[in-house]
Amino acid sequence: MTSRLALAISEDGVHFEKTGQPIFFPENDDFNYLEWPGGVEDPRIVSTEDGGYFLTYTAYDGKTARLLSAYSKDLITFTKHGSVFKDPKYASAWSKSGAPVVRQEGDQFVMTPIDGYYYMYYGDTNLYLARSKTLTDWEVLEDAEKNIAIEALQPRPGYFDSRLVEPGPFALLTENGIVMIYNASNAKNLNATELEPYTYAAGQALFDAQQPWKLLDRTDSYFIYPEAEFEKEGEVDLVCFVEGLVYYQNRYLLYYGTADSRIGVAEYNAPKATKIK
Repeated sequence: MTSRLALAISEDGVHFEKTGQPIFFPENDDFNYLEWPGGVEDPRIVSTEDGGYFLTYTAYDGKTARLLSAYSKDLITFTKHGSVFKDPKYASAWSKSGAPVVRQEGDQFVMTPIDGYYYMYYGDTNLYLARSKTLTDWEVLEDAEKNIAIEALQPRPGYFDSRLVEPGPFALLTENGIVMIYNASNAKNLNATELEPYTYAAGQALFDAQQPWKLLDRTDSYFIYPEAEFEKEGEVDLVCFVEGLVYYQNRYLLYYGTADSRIGVAEYNAPKATKIK
């Protein structure tokens, strides 16, 4: 029951071959007490301006999930940085699912600063926002009066996202603002009536490009949801959970977990996705 990260390789973005061994896992290092015995999971990975890769992941010690990060030059060997938060108040608290703000540069999604800071959305009930100049020490944006983290996105009663919201792959800086694909679940008594309670589906939100905490718009409905049997039944039923997006061979490929058991892929043409496999 210990989570590990593995590597699979594809020539077309749809059909993958697994490599033999995990490439990222709990080790006897400075971060073992955070990662063991639950493991490492929920990866989001983007390019950095120096040609490397920035990984955010959830470390689970069996009781508390914490948001950690690592860096790699080759997607095989990683240097762990530990908690993304420099403030012990947040470093010791439950946190997960870090989605950095990036720009598209050719076929790469590259972390890009806004007014000198990198930004990252995170959270698995509400969405919060953190910023950093170094990629290793992030500060949470707070409400100065209340001394609590600012909520960038919240659940909505009566919608597909009435129970929780959680970041997707990353947040993409565009000419219209910052586009965030986000995962959501609906509550039993506050749900969207066309979905069964606790269904995981994905929507999209738009934030201001210069004020990433300012929500401009969000979709009223989901654009991907459980339809096939392998999306409806599995380790956790009724789940389509988006966590990866690449631009490859002139199309956007969206990778999502299905019922916590398999990985699906869809072609993404905002604001819709067409499932492939």
